[in-house]
Amino acid sequence: MSPHPWLAFLALCRRDLHVFLRVEPLDFIAQALLSPVFMLLVFGRILPAVGAADASYADDLLPGVLAITLVLTALQGAATPLISELAVTRDLDDRLLSPIPVWSVAVQKLFVASVRGSVAAIAVLPAAALILPGGIEAAAIAPAELVMVTACGALIGAVLGLVMGTVVPAHRITLVFATVLTPLMFSGATFVSYSALDAIPWFQAVALANPVTYVSEAVRAATTNGPHLGTGYILLGLSASIAIFGAWGLHGFHRRAVG
Repeated sequence: MSPHPWLAFLALCRRDLHVFLRVEPLDFIAQALLSPVFMLLVFGRILPAVGAADASYADDLLPGVLAITLVLTALQGAATPLISELAVTRDLDDRLLSPIPVWSVAVQKLFVASVRGSVAAIAVLPAAALILPGGIEAAAIAPAELVMVTACGALIGAVLGLVMGTVVPAHRITLVFATVLTPLMFSGATFVSYSALDAIPWFQAVALANPVTYVSEAVRAATTNGPHLGTGYILLGLSASIAIFGAWGLHGFHRRAVG
């Protein structure tokens, strides 16, 4: 890529990040943080306080909440604007006239959506420190691993959003969000670790097919000393999810944008 296309690419990123950080911060906070904060409050503090959950449950809950926040915020950050720009406002046409390849417009969308997911997950950490009875066990956190996991988890959410944004018709998006996001959230080893599902083999098999499982287990490995999937399986799941859904999403974007 020549310097001029790179400048155009960076300008598009800067414009979207400006809207995200300066124009829509309250919308972002409401969309990304309300749900995880209430999950931490209800499942991590209130249920243990009334004896409905074990006091150590927060150790399993926090990685799952971080994974959900990462993936779903990035997913919605990619899918929602794309659906609008491809089918309603046609704002994407202006971006396609920029002096950059078509695929790099999709990559720019993925980058901004990944930033949104990462910022949301980082913002959950201080909330968890305040809400959970035992706070966060800082000694168990591996910072370098957590940074890499955050980047991978946000990218998985973004490529899933790219697929949804280019495949789903605008009038069906509400239905698809309702039927896709809920299974992603609840079958992704989010509220319990993958190893805890040994007693339910069929559900454990379902969890293996869910990309969120590998994000949850990766976050669990980076933030706790508890059991988690083996590192090799986590890396394989993360890589396969990014490759499969990334290729699918880029192909769908090119077809919708050029076709």
